[in-house]
Amino acid sequence: MAALPALVSLTPAVSRHSYLLFSRCPSPRPRHLRLILPAAAAPSPGGSPGPGVFLSPRALSQLDELAAFRYEHAFPHGLLTVRALTRGPEDDAVAEALVRLLASSFSETVRWAPAQRYAQLLTFVIRRYLHERRGLAPHAAVLVGFYRPADAAADSTGDDGDEGGEDGEGKDEGEMACTAEVSFNAVGAPGAPPTPTPPLDFPYICNMTVKTALRRRGLGKQLLKACEDLVIKMDARRCVYLHCRVIDQVPFNIYRKAGYNIVQTDSILVWLSLQKRKYLMSKELPQASAVSESTTKDFDDNILTC
Repeated sequence: MAALPALVSLTPAVSRHSYLLFSRCPSPRPRHLRLILPAAAAPSPGGSPGPGVFLSPRALSQLDELAAFRYEHAFPHGLLTVRALTRGPEDDAVAEALVRLLASSFSETVRWAPAQRYAQLLTFVIRRYLHERRGLAPHAAVLVGFYRPADAAADSTGDDGDEGGEDGEGKDEGEMACTAEVSFNAVGAPGAPPTPTPPLDFPYICNMTVKTALRRRGLGKQLLKACEDLVIKMDARRCVYLHCRVIDQVPFNIYRKAGYNIVQTDSILVWLSLQKRKYLMSKELPQASAVSESTTKDFDDNILTC
C-alpha cells in the first residue's frame, strides 16, 4: 500500500494520534435526553461499564436511519454492499474482522518495526479505537463494505443457507472488502484530528481503505460515494472534509476527480514530529434531490485513504 491511512502512524515511542488511546469526546446535552449504552456496554477489563451516550429525539431518529443504511453497487464482476457497523453484539465478529483488515492495511507501509510486534500493537490500538467509535453512533459511523463476486452472488440464491462464514463474513454479505469512518458533528469528531484541523462541527471522512486483493476494481470510488450518501441521509452539513498526505499522488488524484479541493496544507514543521505533510480537502455535497442525477467520472481505485 503506497499511502498511509489517517488512523494511526506509530513512532518507536508513541502514536502520533494520542486520541486513539486517551481521548473522551464530550456528550451532547439536549433538552430531552435518553441514555443509550454503547455497543461495548459490557464491563471493561477493569470491571467498570462503559459510559452511556445521551441522545435527543432527533438523534434517536438518526440512529434508526443509520441502522437502516445500505449502499449497494453492482459491478460486472460482483456486488458491493456498504452498511454501518452497529453497536450491538451481533456485529462483534464483524468488528474483529475489521480490526484485522485495518491492522493489515496500516502495517503495509511500515518498515522500521518488527512485523509481528507491530501488528500486535496495531491490533490492540485499533480494537480500543473501534470500541469507542461504535459507542458514538449516530454522531459518528464506521462503514463496512462487503463484496461478492458475480459467480458467488448467483450461488447465494441456492441452497447454501444463511450461515455465517469465518472472520465475521456471512455468506449473505460476502467478503469484507473495505471500510471508512464518517463523523457528522462535533460530538462524533475525533478528539485530536490531524492537522490541518478541519472544523469539528462539519462531516469528516477518514480511515478509508480497500482490501489489497480487491483494489483496482472500483470499490474505493463507491465507498467514497457511500460516505457522501450517508452524510446526506443523516441530514448533516453538506460541506465534507478529509485529509490526504502530500506525497500520496494517487489518493490525491482520486479525491480531486471526485470533486474535493484543497483547503489548507500542513506546515513543513510537522516533519519535526515525524509526520508527513497533509492536505485538508473539502467538497460541497449536492442537495438530496440532485444526488440521483449527479455523475462522477471513472477513476483508478488503487488506494483510497485519507
